[in-house]
Amino acid sequence: MKINVSIIICFLLIALPVQSYGQEYALDELFMLSLERSETIKIAEEDLSIAELNRKKAISVFIPTFSAFANHTNYTEAKSSPFGLLQPDYTNQWGLSIEKTFSFSGRELIAYSVAKDNIEKGRYSLQATKEKRLLDVAGSYFNVMKSKKAREIASANVERLQKHRDAARTRVEVGDATKTALLRAEAELAGARSELITAENAVLLLKSVLASMVGIKGDISVKEPQLPADSDGESIINEITENCVKEALACLKDRARDDRAEIRSLNISLSIAEKEVKYNRGSYWPKLTLEGVYFREENEPARSFELNESIYGAIRFDFPFYEGGLRMAEVAEAKAKLRQAEYIAEDSTRLIDIEIEDAYLNLTTVSSIINQLKAEVTYATDNFKSVEKQFQHGLADSIDVIDANTLLVTAERKLSNAQYDYQYAIINLKRSAGVLLKSIETGQSAGIKAERK
Repeated sequence: MKINVSIIICFLLIALPVQSYGQEYALDELFMLSLERSETIKIAEEDLSIAELNRKKAISVFIPTFSAFANHTNYTEAKSSPFGLLQPDYTNQWGLSIEKTFSFSGRELIAYSVAKDNIEKGRYSLQATKEKRLLDVAGSYFNVMKSKKAREIASANVERLQKHRDAARTRVEVGDATKTALLRAEAELAGARSELITAENAVLLLKSVLASMVGIKGDISVKEPQLPADSDGESIINEITENCVKEALACLKDRARDDRAEIRSLNISLSIAEKEVKYNRGSYWPKLTLEGVYFREENEPARSFELNESIYGAIRFDFPFYEGGLRMAEVAEAKAKLRQAEYIAEDSTRLIDIEIEDAYLNLTTVSSIINQLKAEVTYATDNFKSVEKQFQHGLADSIDVIDANTLLVTAERKLSNAQYDYQYAIINLKRSAGVLLKSIETGQSAGIKAERK
């Protein structure tokens, strides 16, 4: 009976379809996961929430304060005179009040305007954080792609060197070559195997980094991007600048000044600093307080002709003449922060201009050399095949084969890196111009499509 049950279980296990639990992620999907799970983005979102709450706090200043108060006083003993009660046993006092304070300088309006500006600044800061995160994810993704391609190249290199080692061994056995050729082939093969192991470990490490960045636990599998047949950096630049009539680099800088979240955030910070100066200057103006009170008092024993309750209104005018130099220091501090904001804005604008130039030159350079690198790989492949055949027929030595193989491996690696660098350069340029997040949200995925398997 036990044997029959075991046979049935084995049959069911074989008959059940094999289910694949792994999921391959395209770059677009990694972008979405990063936007959803990144703690850095969540922190920026909380900053925006705090800014919105601060706006509510600024609104509360315009609403009168309504409060209640109560007091109980217990005396040691009641005291009286021929004219009446001097001190009761205890007194109960309670009442209600409504109060509103106005500033003649309009500081409340300035504070509310600053709170609104901080919300707008928080939105741009959140956008900048998202774009920075997307760029980091793209960099990590293409590092994984480079490492996988390097592993493939290393594996192919091992196979070629194994064939060359076997050919060298055959020639040594028949006496057409010296043992030095075989030893050189063995050494090159051992080095190639070492590089393959290093490449395999690099893939595992970089995949772990990418998985951690997008919030995936365990192993991650990524889809290969569909590399374009030709690289056309000019068309990408025209797409970003929307066919601007100026010189390409000038158009990119203009686009960045209009759309770059960091620049918009800095402009708002400059406006806030100017308003802070006005706000602190408002402390020199007087304040007017309006107050309405309902007051009731109960004594035990009660006084003769006692007025138990009253309702009254009050107007209070406050004008501090001297407070130890506090207001002057606050205004001076606000002016210093304004100058600081101006310096930061100027410096950041220059840095962004340099960043755009770097991204622009990187894209144009990589797009220009890809075709040359493709030709180099083609020539290096044909050269290796030719030298390999010559070695088999005794017309070339082992060093010639090793040199041809090294040239081929180097050319393949340069082409692979350039193709992935080109894709990353597109994303980097869009981020530098301030349009990366918009392109992702509209489904353009920065011009990159993954192979659908």
